Amino acid sequence: MKSPLRILYLEDDPRDAELVQETLAADGIGCQLTRVETKAEFIGSLQQGGFDLVLADHTLPDFDGLSALKIARRNWPELPFIFVSGTLGEEVAIEALRVGATDYVLKTRLSRLGPSVQRALREAEERIELCRSETARQRGEAYLAEAQKVSHTGSFGWDVRSGAIYWSRETCRIFELEPGANPTIELIVQRTHPEDRSTLQQYMEGVSRERREFDFEHRLLMPDGSVRHVRIVGRPSKDDAGNFEFVGAVTDITDRKRAEEALRRSENYLAEAQKLTHSGSWAWEVARRDPLHLSDEWYRIYEFNPADGMPSWERRLERVLPADRATWQGAIERAIREKSDYEVDFRILLPVGRIKWIHTIGHPILNASGDLVQFVGCSMDITERKRAEEELRRSESYLAEAQKLSHTGSWAIDVPGMDNIYWSPEMYRIFGLESAPNPPFYAEVSRLRLHPDDKGYHGIVDQAIRNRTDFEADYRLLLPQGQTRHIHTVGHPVVNASGEVVEIIGTAMDVTEQHESRAALETAFAEIKTLRDQLYKENIALRDEIDKVSMEIVGKSPALQAVLTRVAKVAPADTTVLITGETGTGKELIARAIHKRSHRSSRAFVSVNCASIPTTLIAAELFGHEKGAFTGAIQRRLGRFELADGGTIFLDEIGELPPETQVTLLHVLQEREFERIGGNRTIRADVRVIAATNRDLEQAIANGTFRSDLYYRLNVIPIEIPPLRERKEDIPTLVEYFIQIYARKLGKKFETIEKKTLDLLESYSWPGNIRELQNVIERSVIVCDTGLFSVDPSWLSFESGEPRVASIGKKLAEQEREVIEKALAATAGRISGPAGAATLLGVPRQTLESKIASLGINKRKFKSH
Repeated sequence: MKSPLRILYLEDDPRDAELVQETLAADGIGCQLTRVETKAEFIGSLQQGGFDLVLADHTLPDFDGLSALKIARRNWPELPFIFVSGTLGEEVAIEALRVGATDYVLKTRLSRLGPSVQRALREAEERIELCRSETARQRGEAYLAEAQKVSHTGSFGWDVRSGAIYWSRETCRIFELEPGANPTIELIVQRTHPEDRSTLQQYMEGVSRERREFDFEHRLLMPDGSVRHVRIVGRPSKDDAGNFEFVGAVTDITDRKRAEEALRRSENYLAEAQKLTHSGSWAWEVARRDPLHLSDEWYRIYEFNPADGMPSWERRLERVLPADRATWQGAIERAIREKSDYEVDFRILLPVGRIKWIHTIGHPILNASGDLVQFVGCSMDITERKRAEEELRRSESYLAEAQKLSHTGSWAIDVPGMDNIYWSPEMYRIFGLESAPNPPFYAEVSRLRLHPDDKGYHGIVDQAIRNRTDFEADYRLLLPQGQTRHIHTVGHPVVNASGEVVEIIGTAMDVTEQHESRAALETAFAEIKTLRDQLYKENIALRDEIDKVSMEIVGKSPALQAVLTRVAKVAPADTTVLITGETGTGKELIARAIHKRSHRSSRAFVSVNCASIPTTLIAAELFGHEKGAFTGAIQRRLGRFELADGGTIFLDEIGELPPETQVTLLHVLQEREFERIGGNRTIRADVRVIAATNRDLEQAIANGTFRSDLYYRLNVIPIEIPPLRERKEDIPTLVEYFIQIYARKLGKKFETIEKKTLDLLESYSWPGNIRELQNVIERSVIVCDTGLFSVDPSWLSFESGEPRVASIGKKLAEQEREVIEKALAATAGRISGPAGAATLLGVPRQTLESKIASLGINKRKFKSH
């Protein structure tokens, strides 16, 4: 069974990940896809390992695909990396390929993904194979160099025609020349021992003339005066160009020459020792216990210097670890008494503080009279074996403890008989059985413990045997006490030389706790997701409201107090409220006051101006839309009703809703549910609706532009806000309030209000209501240069008839210039935004830009540097 392809997918949209997985499945590519969104998740997943491929979107909220590619190239260079993005431009794609991306695929052309993945995996395998070949080549060269060094054998090449000579590093070392030196015939003759030079020259001339193989030994006289014996073996050859040359080897046989001489002196000792072992050989006399022979290996093991001579009995005894001296001496004394062989393990303490384990075998040598005269034998360094034995014991102990801690047992099954041949101790605990010398029968365990619904486990095992593949499976055990255990098992077939499965070995892990924890986590995650979604919606609503200026309801007039009394009464209920009044009377402030006094005050307050949204988009704005619902809907968007879930939605200018949206809103008010545009899932709406309008909705109903049934649904509790001309006693308080706000914002301070100004403001009818008063005060704060606050009377129109909204378009050119320049100076040349000149003057940004251009004002001179 082919394992599914493990893919790490850097993607913030789960639906795109599902689409990619479905696309690969359609191309016959089974995969296990792990989706991550952040840099930390991406790196953490790669560090865990096990992935065959990385897919990545180019742009994510907190991370980007190009940075992910650089991280992957730096730490996991062999892992294929493919961009799957909907926004990958040509320059970015080229940069990605330059950094090391395998390919890039646009989300709009996912049909290319399957071939791209297959090509990426194939190229990765080819790179791995190339890397293996290169590694093998380098390893071979390293082995050759090391072999030459260990065997003291170098190689050479000799072009007889040109005289050029090539030497390997070991050859240079033998001749004591720097690697890369330019060897010549003259240099070789010069380094040759004087007594051998003539013979060497004659030999070289003969073999070069006759072009025959040669095997020649001679001596070298080294610069320090030492003599080195070398053996040169060569054979004739031709290079690729057909030029004649000799190739061969140079071997430093100095040690061999010395060994041959020593071998002649210790031939009898060595012959006896070789019968026992190939380790360090020795011989010592019984009478004085002095050594007669110590091989080079013995010196190496005991780390005595042969140049200091053979160590005495006392020095050899000192080298034995004090705790083992009695054992070592006792074995020798007994062998002497009994004239017998001895074999003993002991430790020696080296000068540098290291300890070695020694295994010594001794054999007695008797003279013709039967008297014991010598012992010959060998000493073997068994430190590594002892360490391995200790490590094995420790590993077995660790393994047993690890299996106990991880609730993991190991097992083995004989396939022909399908019976258990090995169980670790932990297997007995997992299956609730008593430990025994032999594991229980496979069929018996299945009958007693395997859950009846999990008998399919045997089919998985049979399939693994047929396919000769590893397998993983999960099953349950039923214990006698009624307890259920969840088991995760992994198996591996063992195949003989004939290709037949003879055994299956594997592990069984008790994952009951993990299973129970996973169930608890899934429940917890579901709760967390609900809270997270709720917080997400409230955060969006908060961001939508964060730029809005918070204004207080100011005034003590009887008309206003009557409104506030009604607000206090209706706030605790969830009843729909319809707020009516002229433009600029503060309908949204009343709506916010209702929300703040309600039990929904801790949740979102979402404000929507129905007149400011195009009629074609108002439904999507209110109820949200799915990806692809209409042109430009590139992703899912939550509507304002969803964002206000659990809170309050304020629908300002409700009279401007198009008829089709009125129908949908009526359904939401009646059924408390809706669907996103382009969606098919019903969404419950736990939202209080407060609507507002300055239009006469009853007249709109008569004209056929507003639905009567929607009007009655909205007009459950009507609140009418009086215009400012009906609450003139609040004007002084409002003037002081607005002066305080805008003076603080502009860093100004006014000591008093001109009485003529206050009388003027109180006598004015204020057709634009509080909004008009606010704009007049803000504009006056900007242009006033003294501590006395005053208002230009020309800004107010006392003509009866149509209400007028303050606009700088009706001012004389000079006054317009003065007002605009002061506003630009106050905002450092900024036009738009909450702190821009357009906001200060109460006009649209486009209008102010047009006026600046027509009056020839240089707005750049007001910008701060």
